Amino acid sequence: MPSLRQTFDRLRTRRLASTFAILATISAAILVGSYTAHGVHGQDKTDNSTDATPLKIPTSTVAPNAFAQIAKQVGPAVVNINTRTLPKDAGNRRQRMNPHTRSAPVPQNPDDDDQDGGQGPGQGQGVPQGPDSPGFQDFFNRFFGGQVPGDGDDQGAERDSLGSGFIVDPKGYIITNNHVVEKADEIYVKLSTDPDTSDLGRKARVIGVDKATDLAVIKIDTDKPLPTVKLGNSDTTSVGDWVIAIGSPFSLSQTVTAGIISAKNRTIEPGVAGQFQHFLQTDAAINPGNSGGPLLNMNSEVIGVNTAIFTQSSGYQGIGFAMPSNTVVQVYNDLISPTHKVTRGAIGISFREGLSGAVGRVYGFKNGVLVQTVSPGGPSDKAGLKPRDIILTIDGRPIKDGNDLVEEIASRHPGTTVRIGYLRDGKQADTVVTIGDRDKVTAEQVADQEEAPTDNHDSGQNKLGIAVREITPATAAKLGTGGMVIQTVRPGSFADQQGLEPGLVITRINKLPTTTKEQFDKVVDGLKSGQDVVFEVVNPKRPGDGISFPGGTLP
Repeated sequence: MPSLRQTFDRLRTRRLASTFAILATISAAILVGSYTAHGVHGQDKTDNSTDATPLKIPTSTVAPNAFAQIAKQVGPAVVNINTRTLPKDAGNRRQRMNPHTRSAPVPQNPDDDDQDGGQGPGQGQGVPQGPDSPGFQDFFNRFFGGQVPGDGDDQGAERDSLGSGFIVDPKGYIITNNHVVEKADEIYVKLSTDPDTSDLGRKARVIGVDKATDLAVIKIDTDKPLPTVKLGNSDTTSVGDWVIAIGSPFSLSQTVTAGIISAKNRTIEPGVAGQFQHFLQTDAAINPGNSGGPLLNMNSEVIGVNTAIFTQSSGYQGIGFAMPSNTVVQVYNDLISPTHKVTRGAIGISFREGLSGAVGRVYGFKNGVLVQTVSPGGPSDKAGLKPRDIILTIDGRPIKDGNDLVEEIASRHPGTTVRIGYLRDGKQADTVVTIGDRDKVTAEQVADQEEAPTDNHDSGQNKLGIAVREITPATAAKLGTGGMVIQTVRPGSFADQQGLEPGLVITRINKLPTTTKEQFDKVVDGLKSGQDVVFEVVNPKRPGDGISFPGGTLP
């Protein structure tokens, strides 16, 4: 008789064989069903689909929303702008590249070579600033032109670029950005109704440009009236309002994007370059090629000209900037005038924005502008204004800050007069200043260099963290004042925190002269912890920069 184990093995073998047979049967059924259902090669039977109902394209339409209506209404007035810069040499190289891609100028866009017209460099506010700021690649490098991938920066090559614009006059006058057309030898405009061919479009000519606002007016000839946009009032816009951008990003004409106004009055460049640039900020998608196109409100009105984007990748990252329409209107009217230029007033001073609160407390003002330099022979100099004066009012109206002063003075016509109220040594006074032309009121800045002697070092002051010595008679004569030149600055010290550096000359501390070592020591010895301390500092290498006022509260 078979053993128990042998009996178990036989049963298990029979069970496995049965299972394999069942699986084989199921697999065969599945394969047959699959062949039948999908009509594979070799299938003899064809399914009868006479009972299937054919699909039809519906005749119903979706009611257009506001975005669609605005795009349809304004689109015909938005144009495609192509520019061509011819090679400057006679070489045979013919590459395409973006003429607007360049290193950050000083000052930056749009005042590449503008000088301080007299109002003074107000530091930009609200966002990271300066040519080294990581995000403003498009703004500083003019990346709106739409660089062709793989092209090189060959100065001997023919260069093509792309931008946008919009028609504001049926006779063919078009508003765009200056950086779209600057340095271009040929400008072409293509309307939305023009054939979509390889032809660049209609030849255009420049009527006028304004670097300070990065705006330009160009014109095309036409034998019939052209569609135009309607200008809106940018002052009535609010953060959170819906907006639409129309343009030609990446050569894709008539592209429409939507977003909101995310901020107002953004100044994204420091100094002179940002004095007349107070942008609307939007999250509507703006990309290379959108530059010069319109930003519209929900009334189909242009409230801005798309000018720049914040980017770390040369593309859209959710922050764009548009020049407000109210500024655009003023600039446009000047550019179409017989002079074809924007004339701005100036009074021949400079100042610095963003001063420490300690400066206001020490000098006794909350609102106003602390004068840094006065241009020799300029309007303010003739009227008796001096460095350290604090401008409080213009024709009786209180001045809030440097931007307020610049806007007030720049809007005045050269030759007119204003009454300026100011504070000097704690006493109020006023004077009448004759407005000058900003382009003519310029001050030559001298960059002299001087090797500082290495002897007579000061041992340093524990309170401030600096070592100083008296300046040489030659430097004192050049600056017109005595002072203490900084030799060393201890890292992390109070002086270091206020931005003081070796080579700068301290002429006063808390308005008290420090022209000699004895005066300096006396003033510093009297400083107490918790006291506001403000330095008056000049740079002997750049005396034309005038006085700086670093300051803070002494720990």
